[in-house]
Amino acid sequence: MPAVSAPYPRDAQYAPRPLDEPSGTGPQPTSSIFSDVDDEAGLTKLHPNYKLLMRIAAVFVGFVLLIAGLIIDGALQAEEVPIPFGIITGFATLVALFIIIRIPLARYNARGYQISRDRLRVVRGILWRSDTIVPFGRIQHIDVDQGPIERALDIATMTLHTAGSHNASVSLPGLGHALAVDMREAIRAHIKRESM
Repeated sequence: MPAVSAPYPRDAQYAPRPLDEPSGTGPQPTSSIFSDVDDEAGLTKLHPNYKLLMRIAAVFVGFVLLIAGLIIDGALQAEEVPIPFGIITGFATLVALFIIIRIPLARYNARGYQISRDRLRVVRGILWRSDTIVPFGRIQHIDVDQGPIERALDIATMTLHTAGSHNASVSLPGLGHALAVDMREAIRAHIKRESM
């Protein structure tokens, strides 16, 4: 299989790592599933439109905070509490702006993935960091999902369902739709090769 082309040509850091193909006709022996990926290497970033999707979700949260601030300000004025109108709303506005501007960027920068010939590594989290490695041999099926906003932004979420109960499904959101479909097919081909 040829290397998957970079779906985001303006910036090479978004290009997925190529899936290595065995050079011979038979399966190549490997001493360890961890030998094909350097866990200290940089992660492949998600599609840039994923920042926009998270920002849209943050706008909804910010709007709810602003409405809550207005309601609390109105209730305090009705109770004749000696707090000037707008203090609570002003604080809610500052928190909402922080959530809308800063949090999506931080979440985007904290996420990434690595794909190798025999496994997928997914890293996410700001406060609670999660580094999940999914060996392809444990995958039972793969979903590629798109909501209406994701479809408009041409991104998708790839979900890998594995055997076992702990982390039985691992989601990788923010992939370009074409890349998610290519990754799904490459993983399926690997599983089919290994099962023969």
